Amino acid sequence: MLNRIETYYDAVPRSSARAEEFGPLTLFVQEGQGWPFYARPALGATGEIPVEDVEKVRARQRELGVPEAFEWVAETTPGLRAAVEASGLTVHEHPLMVLEGDGLAVPEPEGVTVRMVGADDPGLDSAVAAPYAAFGMAPQPGTAERIGGRIEAGLTRLAAAFDGTGGALSAGQHQPVGPVSEVVGVGTVPAARRRGLGLAVTAALVADARAHGAELVFLSASDADVARLYGRLGFRTVATALIAEA
Repeated sequence: MLNRIETYYDAVPRSSARAEEFGPLTLFVQEGQGWPFYARPALGATGEIPVEDVEKVRARQRELGVPEAFEWVAETTPGLRAAVEASGLTVHEHPLMVLEGDGLAVPEPEGVTVRMVGADDPGLDSAVAAPYAAFGMAPQPGTAERIGGRIEAGLTRLAAAFDGTGGALSAGQHQPVGPVSEVVGVGTVPAARRRGLGLAVTAALVADARAHGAELVFLSASDADVARLYGRLGFRTVATALIAEA
């Protein structure tokens, strides 16, 4: 299972980034608009990773003007953490969770409609903006158009919970690559929290992923409390996702 997830992690950025190799590490460099990517272990890399290789990647990230960030799975590449921390980065741990079965049903919250959002959906802009609003941010210009293009290309699936006015209160995505998909970016606007909207959106994404042939559906929870919420849908923790940043 972890090998399939590792293969997925190596594949998913390549639809919108180029890969630069630094020995046992791969730096994904964003091409076009969107969030900058990160570095992670090269597919199949084993053993200890020298701190010098981490520092080479960080120097390249500074040269490109992108965040000095690394992402990996602790159990798959145990030799990376020491090198990353020795270089001065801070490492954060997140439960890596895999869905058991088709997912458990959750009641749809009152007063909202949870549905998938297409590229030509009038709710696209609102659905794209909702997770940004969850963190007090606004999307970059052109983000909705970029996400719409990814939806048309089959690279992204978007779900949202809409209120009676057609505004999105919560939204998230899953990113299919063959028979594997990751649920990402689920966020609820602050005024609509504690209503079960994020869980309902995640359930919609899970159902959509299964309906489109995903055999393995997974996600990374922000912390143990959020992991317990995802457990209500049938997700279980199988490993630890690590994110390092300056």
